Amino acid sequence: MDPARAAATDATGAPREVLIADDHPLFRDALTRAVLGALPGTVVHDAASVPALLALIEAHPQAELLLMDLHMPGARGFSALAHIRGQHPGLPIVVVSAHEEVAVVRRALAHGASGYLAKSAAVEDIGAAVRAVLEGELWVPASVADARAELKPDEAAVAARLAELTPQQFRVLGMIAEGLLNKQIAYELGVSEATIKAHMTAIMRKLGVSNRTQVALAASQLALDQTPLPAIPEDD
Repeated sequence: MDPARAAATDATGAPREVLIADDHPLFRDALTRAVLGALPGTVVHDAASVPALLALIEAHPQAELLLMDLHMPGARGFSALAHIRGQHPGLPIVVVSAHEEVAVVRRALAHGASGYLAKSAAVEDIGAAVRAVLEGELWVPASVADARAELKPDEAAVAARLAELTPQQFRVLGMIAEGLLNKQIAYELGVSEATIKAHMTAIMRKLGVSNRTQVALAASQLALDQTPLPAIPEDD
């Protein structure tokens, strides 16, 4: 078999499937081109938000790789990475981010990413990273001499709890962190307020907290920075 074709097919001979998640259309297109350049014939699916990404993962369980940004609608910092890593442990994830700080790279890997690429990376490096991670290797920028790191206990605990949320509960969590009320969340998701209240009860139980503010504060443990949260109303 032609090496290029072999690289673009899975063990059954079907085309490889790769997922890309970034809220910037031009960068999604650039990543798609880089993946297709490295693995001709690969089928690429993309999403512009975390809710769309979660739906994409469910629709394409055979996907072999996910390239995702840390900043997208529906996520704060490493929250989406932690959730997806817990829900889909068999899906390798390469974080592609504008953040090039060593500390951010180490935290991403500690949260379970299989690779990390800066958005300034050359097309050749993106292709090399994709091939390496598909072969089971870890990929980090050359500037990161030692990628080993351990999460702070509080951050690790929140990450583990986020992994237990269902995709719908995670969507609700993101909207709570944005300061939306139950009725607003219900409208956005097309469900009843009673359903949202049930989700809230489950989220608080899984996170080990007792109110909406504490839910948002728990999620903020996975933020990249310490920017203040919006006011979180205590909904009835």
